Amino acid sequence: MTDNKKAVILFSGGLDSTTVLSIAKDRGYACFCLSFRYGQRQKIELERARAIAEAQNVSRHLILSLDLDAIGGSALTTDTPVPKNRTQDELKMGVPVTYVPGRNIIFLSHALAWAEVLGAADIFLGINAVDYSGYPDCRPEFLTAFATMANLGTRSGSEGPPFQLHAPLIAMSKKEIIQTGIQLGVDYSMTHSCYDPVGDMACGRCDACLLRLNGFAEAGIKDPVRYVQSAK
Repeated sequence: MTDNKKAVILFSGGLDSTTVLSIAKDRGYACFCLSFRYGQRQKIELERARAIAEAQNVSRHLILSLDLDAIGGSALTTDTPVPKNRTQDELKMGVPVTYVPGRNIIFLSHALAWAEVLGAADIFLGINAVDYSGYPDCRPEFLTAFATMANLGTRSGSEGPPFQLHAPLIAMSKKEIIQTGIQLGVDYSMTHSCYDPVGDMACGRCDACLLRLNGFAEAGIKDPVRYVQSAK
């Protein structure tokens, strides 16, 4: 691995994508972070993404605007209530209303286009299928299918080295993700995971908060972000 090898990182400013950024940097990649202003109800994650990208001195941080709120269909882009205080069993039941239709397909397509322009063959993303497999676009079979499509439908994929999609967290528990990040020096106080924040504080009760808090509890580490309400 050379220090100049480029990678595009799908980057939300959350716990998972920030850990993935540190993993890619540790593997010697020059990191090009890609974030989206996609019509999400809260903008804190983009503020955190900007701050983390700057602190990590990435090669470039690009923020693209998409109007997925015009399509709707998700509690993250409409006024549909975000579920709160769900049990572990409930978390595993079906696709939740926080699913954004086609989001990872759309995000990865943009990452693919930018990677082709950059001459980068590697794309990193923070999907995970262990703690929470409710999202169909966070599963290994989705990633495999997208990689096949990427190499069939692009000039770089058909003429050059094949695109590689890296999901280093996909088989990790949230505890293992946090432990990996701590070992790499990730400052989790800068990250944002909450679906329904109150000001700059996490709600402590949505699915994302509950999974995050449980991961920190299992790792024996105090979550450094501020919560309005926490069961942990």
